[in-house]
Amino acid sequence: MLSNHRIIFLLLVAVLFLQMTLAETAACRSYEEREWGLGMIMRGATIPFATDETRVASLVPMMWYQGERVYFLGTEGGVMLYTKDKWRISAMGRMHFFDIPSDLQNEYQGSTVDAGLQVRYDILGPTYFDFELMTDFEGNGLANFRYGSSWQSRHFQFHPYVEYKLKNRSYNSYYYGLDQVEVAAGGDLSLGFVGTYHFVSNVYAYGAAKFTLLDRQVRESEFINKDGLSEVYLGFGLSNDRSKPLKAEVSNRAFWRVAHGWATPSSLADITHGNAAKDVYNNQLTSIFYGQPLTDSLFGLPLDLYVNGGLVWHHKSEVQDHAQEVVANIKIFYTIPLPVRVRFGVAEGVSYVNTIPYVEETQLGKKGYKPSKLLNFLDLSLGLNFGDITGGETMKHWWLGYSIHHRSAIFESAQHFGRIKGGSNFQTVYLQWHY
Repeated sequence: MLSNHRIIFLLLVAVLFLQMTLAETAACRSYEEREWGLGMIMRGATIPFATDETRVASLVPMMWYQGERVYFLGTEGGVMLYTKDKWRISAMGRMHFFDIPSDLQNEYQGSTVDAGLQVRYDILGPTYFDFELMTDFEGNGLANFRYGSSWQSRHFQFHPYVEYKLKNRSYNSYYYGLDQVEVAAGGDLSLGFVGTYHFVSNVYAYGAAKFTLLDRQVRESEFINKDGLSEVYLGFGLSNDRSKPLKAEVSNRAFWRVAHGWATPSSLADITHGNAAKDVYNNQLTSIFYGQPLTDSLFGLPLDLYVNGGLVWHHKSEVQDHAQEVVANIKIFYTIPLPVRVRFGVAEGVSYVNTIPYVEETQLGKKGYKPSKLLNFLDLSLGLNFGDITGGETMKHWWLGYSIHHRSAIFESAQHFGRIKGGSNFQTVYLQWHY
């Protein structure tokens, strides 16, 4: 367990390292506006199994971002490894929803991620062909062949596609035989579309639909009573104002943030009302985040938006071992131009831990929930400008602040988060440097 002196020492070392390695680029670095989006979407889907409940609904937070290499597209994301002419090769992952009755989802938590390689070839204009070779975390393999296109007008964007999914024996046996009966390999045929409608300024409506004809081997499985499945997505979100060109340069800078935090068994509401209780086991975490600028305005207001990636180390204590956490989110900052500038920040994203933190496991256990490694992520922060406090011009790009590191599952509304209500909270102090 870290002492306060060691915590301060680690923060100072991190600050000095960032200052020395990046100071040379601080004066000349500039960033262009990026395509981005943040939405809250309701998903409805057919349950393929012979159950009384025939459809299931889930709230799905989504994030969109198009960078030079990294991208997020709603329920998928990846890293472009190779791009040349009409070819693109990416390492990517896509959310895999396991559709069963909602009252069973916390116990089974079958939703997962399919990950692998995607090869895209742009055929002509907006028309493309994808080949994907993927597997889930259990080693069940699949290959996707997709032909798609896109069409857009002043307000609409429409992306239709046709897809053939080839699945191996273990995939069909796991997802349709429930790992109890063997189902032979086969292929599903799907037709679908994704569409957006631009209302005004940064406000958008989002819709998507997909119909899948199951292969004969799955249809003949003793647990299945459907020939086809349907998925429908509908919701709203924020994104770039499509009526305006992307800015060649934005005023906000990239940042690094180093933080250290202490667990609390209190809820987010209790913390924000100043009623946070101390964790008796003093569980702690240390995190480092990198923020890439997206834009410097929203609805015409001076709001700074960033796409963030974070690595978190949960420290060993008498009740837990070391654990690691990965976070991706979009964060919005608003700065109040006082003599000492005050900056508020709110982030929305996803968090994955390889081991459930003790405070999260115990709090959810009291409510009768099975914890989930994948959860929604929120970060609420309040910072003061270090240069305004000290009067030092060289410190104008430094911020000292307080933040809440929050994992939860949106009040049982999200099946891919295990239909959980509650999660965990850590109160942190941080240093943030914009360069």
